[in-house]
Amino acid sequence: MTRPRIAYVINSVEGGGAAMPVPAIAGVLCEAGAEVAIFALTRRDGRAIAAMEASGLSLTVREGGETDHIAALRWLDRSAVAWRATHLFTSLTRATLLGQLVGWRRRLPVASWQHAAYLKPANLRLLRALRPLARLWVADSHAVAALTAKRLRVPASKLMIWPLFAADRAAPQATPWQAGEALRLGSLGRLHPVKGYDILIAALARLRADGFTSPVPYTIAIAGEGAERDRLDAAARAAGVADCLSLPGFVARPRDFLAGLHLYLQPSRSEGLCLATHEAMQAGLASIVSAVGELPYSVENGVSGLLVPPAEPQALAVALATLVADPARLTALGAAARDRVRARFSQDAFTANGHAVLARLTDG
Repeated sequence: MTRPRIAYVINSVEGGGAAMPVPAIAGVLCEAGAEVAIFALTRRDGRAIAAMEASGLSLTVREGGETDHIAALRWLDRSAVAWRATHLFTSLTRATLLGQLVGWRRRLPVASWQHAAYLKPANLRLLRALRPLARLWVADSHAVAALTAKRLRVPASKLMIWPLFAADRAAPQATPWQAGEALRLGSLGRLHPVKGYDILIAALARLRADGFTSPVPYTIAIAGEGAERDRLDAAARAAGVADCLSLPGFVARPRDFLAGLHLYLQPSRSEGLCLATHEAMQAGLASIVSAVGELPYSVENGVSGLLVPPAEPQALAVALATLVADPARLTALGAAARDRVRARFSQDAFTANGHAVLARLTDG
């Protein structure tokens, strides 16, 4: 059989949950016998470039914006033909829609990722309309697979699951909290409404309003960049919690950031797999997370962390008070979290899933 040449189409090389796993995904596809080249429709912050180049991937980034769809479609069509692609992989909505059109025009099989639990109504309609153009749909988690089957009406015969997390036993580990230490809480993600950081601020304000007094001092750092920075900063000041909440911005070494915490927070309104929470669990951190997406399946309530309903500041405040008031409990919760994520997301399983996806895509 001719070696598959996969044009892997992504929205951008922004440092985020969709672009950052690309080197690991491409590595498995290459190990399984494919050649892979990455084509990004726009640059954005470019923070994913270094990891892709370090892994030896061929990367081409279009000089264009986020709304020039016709120009992007023509560029992608030319690029796929020039690279002699035999198959396409697509990730996120814009790349998926344009990639499926190129696949249809050039009669190339397409595999399309589904990551996010939330889709804009217009994007949902477009994805449904072009659904038959993909030979295969790949969900990054069981939760997203169920959503994809329901909202895009993808039949089981065209839907596979490839969880985009593989536990790394060599990852930096968090140092357990010691008596006399301040508690370090944190979160890692885009400063975007879907991440629910405004809910966290509201929860902290409720703790203050209710007169909660922590037995140990604590600070919260939200590492990440995004359009919500100014609004969140203003909300923290208005709520009177800016003294314990900081926004340090983008961190170049996210695993080291996580290893410096005692407790991880993910107050999201919506999630798919949520790589950051799984990275935190891998570091041996207990977590408080919204019960959305894959998180209720990964975080065992009361065993490896606490689950709270999404968009409910009072429930989040109660969970925060529970663990901040009993920091000695965090070590056992964190150890259980690490064991849980290693058992559910082994490197062997990640590789086997990737091989199975490639076999399905290239079959026939």
